[in-house]
Amino acid sequence: MNIRSLLLIPLLCTSLAGCLADNTERGLAGAATGAVIGGVSGGNPIAGAVVGGAAGYFCHDLNVAGCRNQ
Repeated sequence: MNIRSLLLIPLLCTSLAGCLADNTERGLAGAATGAVIGGVSGGNPIAGAVVGGAAGYFCHDLNVAGCRNQ
């Protein structure tokens, strides 16, 4: 996998964060995305899932742009 593809994955996943209705949905999407990115980049998919899940769950509380309840 080349670097352009690797950089495109977080961009696409971030753009979908605003489409999810609540923290739980964003957390699950973040965990799935983190696991995929962790596996593809040669890292630990479980660690990626933990970090991605936390980022998805707390993005609304941290006022991240594009992350809001509908």
